[in-house]
Amino acid sequence: MSNNNMWEELEQKITSVMQKTKIPGLSIAIIKDQNVIYSKGFGAKDISKNLPTSPDTLYGIGSCTKALTCLAIMQLAEKGKLSIDDPVKKHIPFKLGVEDKPVLIRHLMSHSSGIPDLGSASVLISRHAPTEETWVPFASKDDFYTFINGAKEEVADEPERRYFYFNSGFTLLGEIIESISGLKYEEYVTEFILKPLRMHRSTFLEEIFEKDEDKMTAYLAEEDKPIVKTHPFDQFIYAAGGLLSSVNEFTNFLFMLLNKGKFEDTQIINSKSLDEMFAIHINTPSVYWGRSGYGFGLAISEDFLGYKLISHGGSTGLSSAHFAFIPELNIGVVSAANVGNSPGALISQTVLSLLLDKNPEEVIPFFNIQRKMEQFSGEYVNYKGLNKIKVFIENGILIAEFKSGSNILKYTLIPEDLRISDNKFYFYSFGNKTPITFEIKDDGKINVYVERNCFHKIQ
Repeated sequence: MSNNNMWEELEQKITSVMQKTKIPGLSIAIIKDQNVIYSKGFGAKDISKNLPTSPDTLYGIGSCTKALTCLAIMQLAEKGKLSIDDPVKKHIPFKLGVEDKPVLIRHLMSHSSGIPDLGSASVLISRHAPTEETWVPFASKDDFYTFINGAKEEVADEPERRYFYFNSGFTLLGEIIESISGLKYEEYVTEFILKPLRMHRSTFLEEIFEKDEDKMTAYLAEEDKPIVKTHPFDQFIYAAGGLLSSVNEFTNFLFMLLNKGKFEDTQIINSKSLDEMFAIHINTPSVYWGRSGYGFGLAISEDFLGYKLISHGGSTGLSSAHFAFIPELNIGVVSAANVGNSPGALISQTVLSLLLDKNPEEVIPFFNIQRKMEQFSGEYVNYKGLNKIKVFIENGILIAEFKSGSNILKYTLIPEDLRISDNKFYFYSFGNKTPITFEIKDDGKINVYVERNCFHKIQ
């Protein structure tokens, strides 16, 4: 496939996804061999003025920031300022965990502390957006530690036994960076990461973001109307997900990760530290790409189309981003959008599959799953039209609505196989598991068998 055809295919897929998932504006940059080979903006960064996005538009990248936070910790470890095997409580007034197996810094970096998420990000995003108020005191560092240390009963396990994505753990890492370096978290990251990477417009600070001429307007998608919201700026969000950057600038971070920690003539981190960041420290649920796990601020999949894939996504609820790269092939991609929870992983996988000269429609499970769900959607009747079923997609899930006389029952259809390779589903009702199988006949007609009943698709 020629580059022109590849980019045309990608652009059609991106614009289709944006329309289906209601994304006002999105930007993307793709790299190969330390060069940006494609970058573009799609849609509007400001709908009211219909201002177009660009690869330089600043977006809130959410939890993609976690990789930079872990990088900062590893830098401090290289300088002998701390050890990632230090107990967290050695550096800050943290009191959670199992007494004889304390939470170490490395456990916060890998979400392996045994502590489930405590919802601190929800408190702050709700307050700043604003969407709602939780009334949880959360305005000072004293409030923060009162909130965290009050969660002793929430500790679910000792470290390294269970994976819990723990946002507050990265706020704690930010506190450690401040305690060790003597600088504010955002000052340290700016001085020792952003500046050496020439990410000069990237920022944590509202006043710098607001002065920038090419910045997103944040939106909350509500039904068919995007609602303008205020992007959350707060010191307790910074280390977990507070950076704002452009896809063009963020490629410099990817260049460094793919170049053994070196950017241009500056060694940002040594390769040994980077190897630790790239290693799986705790397993995460595996779905499609072999063994999966979490490194230090990075998600790892060991078999993405035959290669190790390293990635991370992020969402502030009002903006989102995703990056992914394959170290063996020196390729990567970063995307960002001005609405929360954009399908960044899907975009990354689509791009990387195209770079591998593979058809994403064939190798990315989502496309086949979506295609089948759309194919199965519609109205069905049984013999003589005595009973009816309506099948439709709702929030990415296949739903079946049964109508018998005046009674309407609605069930979630759960696939027997996540890839829906056998077209078999089931639903639970009053403790019973009822099988549902879709049958696609040679003439294209579709039947659905619900236990002992057969329904025929009519539209």
